Amino acid sequence: MTDVLGWRKVLAVIAPSTNTIVQPDMEAMRPIGVTNHYRDIYVEDPLALSDASFTEGTTRIGQGMQDCLRTAITCKPDYIVLGVSAISFAGGLAGAREFASGLSEFTGKDVSVGSLSTAAALEAYGGIRRIAFVSPYYPVANAQVKRFFEDCGFEVVRDVPLRCRTWTDIAQVTEARLLEVLRQLDGDDVDAIVQVGTNLSMVRLAAQAELWLGKPVIAINTATYWHALRQCGIHDRMESFGKLLRDH
Repeated sequence: MTDVLGWRKVLAVIAPSTNTIVQPDMEAMRPIGVTNHYRDIYVEDPLALSDASFTEGTTRIGQGMQDCLRTAITCKPDYIVLGVSAISFAGGLAGAREFASGLSEFTGKDVSVGSLSTAAALEAYGGIRRIAFVSPYYPVANAQVKRFFEDCGFEVVRDVPLRCRTWTDIAQVTEARLLEVLRQLDGDDVDAIVQVGTNLSMVRLAAQAELWLGKPVIAINTATYWHALRQCGIHDRMESFGKLLRDH
C-alpha cells in the first residue's frame, strides 16, 4: 500500500516550535507526490540571547529532539528532514556525522541535517574552496560553523553573526538587511556564500543573489531539502530556488 498523496515519499520535517520559516520554505520546494509532515521541538523563546544563553538554548533544543522524533515517526515517514541548524554544526565534521548517525539510529530512518547537506551542496557545485557565511547566531556558534566547514576542506574567509535577540526575531530579519550582509561577505576572494540558521528566510533571495553576484549562494533550507530529495531518489529540477535545485 502507498500513501495516496505521498506516493513518491513521505517526509517528516523537524524544526523548533519557535521556527516559522522551515515549514513554508520546504513546502514551497515540495514536488508532486511528496508530502511534508511538520513536527516541532518544544522550545521557549528567550528574552535576550547572548553567547552563553545561545549555547544553553541550543542545548535545550537538542534535549527536546527525541520527544519530537517519537511523534514524527508515528506517521511512518520514509525519511527525516532536520530543519535545525546550529546543533548540527557542533563538534566539527566528526560531531556532525555522529549527530546524524544518532538520529538515524534512534528513528531507524535516514536523515538529512543542515551541516552535512550544505557541505554536499558546495561539493555539488564544484570548484568551491573559499567561502563566506552569514548566520543569525552569536560568535560562539559561528565558531562551530567555521570549524565544520574547515574540517570539510573549505577556507572560511569571512562570516557575519547577526546576533538576533530571540529565536523568533530570526524570522524578522529583512531582505534589505540580508542584502547589506551579502555585499559585506562578497569579494574576489570568495567562491561562494552560505547562509545558515533555518529560521532565517533566504531561499528566494539566495537564488536571486546568485544572478547578480555571479557565484553560488546557498541557503541552508534549500540545501537540506535538496539533499533529502536526492537521497530519496527524487531528481526533479525546480526553478526559483537557485542552481542547486535546478541543475544538481
